[in-house]
Amino acid sequence: MQELDRLRDLADPERAARASARHKRDRETLGITPAALEEVVAEWRAERDLDARIALAEALWDSDVHEARLAAARLLVQARMRPDDAAWAAIMDWAPQIDGAEIDDAVMTAAARRVVADPTRLDQITAWAGSRNPWLRRGVMLATLPWAKMNNPKPEDLEIREKVLQLMLRLASDRHGGVRQAAKLWLRNLEKRDPDRVAVWHSAHEAMAAPEPQPEPLAEDAPQSDDAPRPDGDQER
Repeated sequence: MQELDRLRDLADPERAARASARHKRDRETLGITPAALEEVVAEWRAERDLDARIALAEALWDSDVHEARLAAARLLVQARMRPDDAAWAAIMDWAPQIDGAEIDDAVMTAAARRVVADPTRLDQITAWAGSRNPWLRRGVMLATLPWAKMNNPKPEDLEIREKVLQLMLRLASDRHGGVRQAAKLWLRNLEKRDPDRVAVWHSAHEAMAAPEPQPEPLAEDAPQSDDAPRPDGDQER
C-alpha cells in the first residue's frame, strides 16, 4: 500500500517511542508530526473523489497503524459531503474500536461534521453514553461539541443542547478522566455563549452529587437520658 509507505517515510523513531509510551498500546506508531500528517492528508483529499477517499480511509484504518488511523479519520473531515452515507457507515464501524484519546479526537471530529449535516444521527451518538467503552462515552461530548459552540441556535438546536446537558449530569462525574475532561470542555464552550444555562446545570449537577439527608429519628426511637422517666415497674424506688 503506497500511502502507508508514504507515511512510514515520514516516521520519526524517537518521537514514535515517546508516543508509544504515552498511548500504552501495542499498535505500530510512526511518530509523524501533526503538521506533516495533515499535509499528506490534504494532498490525498485533493486528488481523490469521495468514493476513493472513503476506500483509502477504510484501508488506512484497517492497517492498524496509529497515524494511518488518524489519517483515515482526517480524510472524512468535511462539512459538505453528498452523499455521505458511506462515510457515516465507516465512522460508525470505527467507533467501537477506539482505544485512545488521539484517535478518539480524530474520529469524533469527523463524526461531528456528519451529525451536523444530518441531526437524525444523534440517537446513535447519544446511545454511547451508556457504553462500557470510555472513549465512546467521551465521544458523546466531542461529536456534539458544535451545539455547545453555536452562537445563534435554532429551537431544534436548543433541544439537542438540552439532551446533551442531561446526559452530562452523569458523564461529568464519570470514573474515567477523559470523559470528565470532555464534559468540562463542552461546558466551557457553552459558558461563553450561555453562562446562565451552565450555572443552572452546575446547580443540578451539585444537587445530584450531594448525599441524601438522613431522616430525623422518631421520638420513640430517640435515646433516653439517665434522667428520663423509666417505664412502669422499672422506676427506681
